[in-house]
Amino acid sequence: MHININFPGLEGVILKEFRSFEDRVEIFVEMPVYTHRCPRCGTRTKKIHDYRIQKIRHLKLFERPSFLFYRKRRYKCIKCAKNFYENNTIVDRYQRFSKEWNQAVNVRSVKASTFLEVSIQYGCSVSTVIRRFDTLAVRELQDTEELPTVISMDEYKGDTDAGKYQLIIADGESREPLDILPNRRKKTIVDYLCKYGRNVGIVVMDMNWSFKEAVKNVLDRPIIVADHFHFCRYIYQALDKVRIRIQDTFNDYDRKRCKKMRHIFYKDSSQLNEKQLWYLNRYLSMSEELELAYYLKEEYCRWFKQAKENGAEKIKETKDGLHKFYKLVEDSGIEEFINAIQTFKNWEIEILNSFVFPYNNGFLEGINNLTKVMKRNAHGFKNYKRSRARILLKHKYKEIGDHIGS
Repeated sequence: MHININFPGLEGVILKEFRSFEDRVEIFVEMPVYTHRCPRCGTRTKKIHDYRIQKIRHLKLFERPSFLFYRKRRYKCIKCAKNFYENNTIVDRYQRFSKEWNQAVNVRSVKASTFLEVSIQYGCSVSTVIRRFDTLAVRELQDTEELPTVISMDEYKGDTDAGKYQLIIADGESREPLDILPNRRKKTIVDYLCKYGRNVGIVVMDMNWSFKEAVKNVLDRPIIVADHFHFCRYIYQALDKVRIRIQDTFNDYDRKRCKKMRHIFYKDSSQLNEKQLWYLNRYLSMSEELELAYYLKEEYCRWFKQAKENGAEKIKETKDGLHKFYKLVEDSGIEEFINAIQTFKNWEIEILNSFVFPYNNGFLEGINNLTKVMKRNAHGFKNYKRSRARILLKHKYKEIGDHIGS
């Protein structure tokens, strides 16, 4: 008796019988008879040789495991007498899982937190899920052929068998991750750029000296852009070091309170409320050096804001303002700020480039944060190739829902 119902993934299949049990669902199916072409001689035939029943694992139905009992048909060539199985939309050759099941596991192996979670959900072993994922990675991730004109690079702590840190390369314009290098060593970067970076003209990076040297050694007069966050933090770190040093001279109450209210020193002074302003003025009045350090931070913020407004048209004005800030720091004699501006001097061209070109690594920091969440949920990835595939496929499939059809 045929069942007049269509299940997803079983369109065009004849449903012969449906059995429901407490712990499982069994569906008996077969394909309609139609003319096949012999794989040996190409002769068209509809002659049936025999049948066999194949048990196939399918997706859950009503939270119960479901199994397909596929009445698999063999045809016989009327010319060369070859026997061959029919074409079907249910299961691939040498498989015990349905095509729909494999598709769902492929999606979930990328979107889920761990492979163990997928194996529990779909009622299979972890190794089965890993094999599906590895096959998907080989099929979907193609080797880099050529890097774009603008690239961004940043390191993250991966702790894989390839090294403690990995380096992620992304398209600076489309903001899509392109590749992940096994480590952050200069030789690795040089070899990669020699192979794929012939068209690269602009590189956005943090202030890592080995990155800078690798790029300069390979590319022909590259434009290096320092990320805003990475050079701004040197000023805030200098202020923080001064605050820690000064607050140690306060009495116990003010030392603890100053530490608790440390955020008021970094926040924009125009955004402080009345209470925060009171504490700020109190602690600045207790130390002339701390007051001077805070003044330098405010001057830097004014320069930075003006530099963004100036853009590429007034870059000379931005450069002059930066040199005036250098003079203020040198006149202050505060060692922490003097050390900070020495870094600024070493990276001055790259810092000024950040106000000329509209590129930054903010999106890459977001990708790294998501990578850290993935790594934490999975309790780490030791296999570098699998870790690389998880990260790249996660972003490639970010528009796809967690389930088939979403």
